[in-house]
Amino acid sequence: MQASPAALTYDEKMLPNYVPIYVMLPLGVITNDNVLEDKDKLESQLKELKAAGVDGVMVDIWWGIIESKGPRQYDWSAYRSLFELIQQYELKLQAIMSFHQCGGNVGDVVNIPIPKWVLEIGETNPDIFYTNRSGNRNKEYLTIGVDHKPLFYGRTAIEIYSDYMKSFRENMSDFLEAGVIIDIEVGLGPAGELRYPSYPERQGWVFPGIGEFQCYDKYLKAEFKEAATASGHPEWELPDNAGTYNDKPESTEFFKTNGTYLSEQGKFFLTWYSNKLLFHGDEILDEANRAFLGCKVKLAAKVSGIHWWYLADNHAAELTAGYYNLNDRDGYRPIARILSRHYGILNFTCLEMRDSEQDAAAKCGPQELVQQVLSGGWRENIEVAGENALSRYDATAYNQILLNARPNGVNKEGPPKLRMYGVTYLRLSDDLLAENNFKIFKIFVKKMHADQDYCPDPQKYNHEIDPLERSKPKFSNEELMEATKKLPPFPWDEETDMNVGGTRGILAALFGKIFSMFK
Repeated sequence: MQASPAALTYDEKMLPNYVPIYVMLPLGVITNDNVLEDKDKLESQLKELKAAGVDGVMVDIWWGIIESKGPRQYDWSAYRSLFELIQQYELKLQAIMSFHQCGGNVGDVVNIPIPKWVLEIGETNPDIFYTNRSGNRNKEYLTIGVDHKPLFYGRTAIEIYSDYMKSFRENMSDFLEAGVIIDIEVGLGPAGELRYPSYPERQGWVFPGIGEFQCYDKYLKAEFKEAATASGHPEWELPDNAGTYNDKPESTEFFKTNGTYLSEQGKFFLTWYSNKLLFHGDEILDEANRAFLGCKVKLAAKVSGIHWWYLADNHAAELTAGYYNLNDRDGYRPIARILSRHYGILNFTCLEMRDSEQDAAAKCGPQELVQQVLSGGWRENIEVAGENALSRYDATAYNQILLNARPNGVNKEGPPKLRMYGVTYLRLSDDLLAENNFKIFKIFVKKMHADQDYCPDPQKYNHEIDPLERSKPKFSNEELMEATKKLPPFPWDEETDMNVGGTRGILAALFGKIFSMFK
């Protein structure tokens, strides 16, 4: 029997404001040779995280390590050793099904390719990889074009991902049943994100280049030609005027003011390109739902925070990545709608960024972007979670994350109006654990918890996880199109009411207190 609101203590009233905080483990915690690296050091680090009140950790489960020896030859032993260590320190675990290469993206310090036997198929058929207009192949993730092509010893790409997740469930059933593993984040593209590899550093991209469309492999070219012909325009081709990786939007015919992106042909292409991504995510999440059906876990998918050129009318960098987002069209709410049918969480990045820290010439809008994406998720009645994009150890970054975690602050009488489901800090390192950095991080953890102590019972902050139900029926194209209607984001406070300190945070808190005295 629940206590009446009047009988609740202050702490019990504050607990619904609690946002769990996880820490991403190092990329190479399991080596390329499938060995748990430096167990003693990791054990010491996990001990420190636990003492700091951290709720859990996130780790990549690399396809390139697990299935390296050949098709369906899985070796989970090193990860089992890692999970035992995490369980020993009573930390929760967010497991990423990482079907992408590690290396070639911002922050990648190790190199873990996709399995060798897959790369060998690519030597004779390079069209299994994403390809730009110049014909450059990107080997970090298989193209959407082979999702249903049985090119991999009789299996399609989707079947490979499905088999991998089923094997994970079979081999990690004890950790699933014990409630150690709480989230399965399903890798859906490069860097594990639902996007095209439109801005690869290995091919020379540098910030804030607009990136390039990645649909010029023979499979996607054929699919586009088929779609264009079916629409009555067999003469339409893939774009040839969208520039190269490091162009600015206005220097291209496609993205310039009144450019191709606004024409009938441009709109058709962008709809096709973004829908391919949506359907890809939907299908793999459906397989994940089948694989983990009945388990007490949440599924999640990660969306990239492409904040450069967000404040430009063309949103060029988002469009090349597959997010058909314009001032009058929402490119993110359809993703949230798809996640809703799988009971999934939308995990978004760049929570730490402020517009004022960015290059004004690149028309960056990380704050507006975060507000749009999180609001779209909440409007679709799904949970939203997030990460910082770059490692930061300062009060300004932590306060911005805290603001996004509870955009309208805490509610001292119960659940806040808006609250993120969780935040994952990127990432565990010697720098994070350095004395001064870790000191402020521990304050950040406490503030994420709404000044409450670590709570081992998720039910107390409304995070009870039920057995995963079967996905709901597919949405029609019309229902997904309806979600592209642009709506204003929910209002955000100027500053968090749970700041970690720092001049800016202290002043904001002081002004807030003075203002409340005169209310």
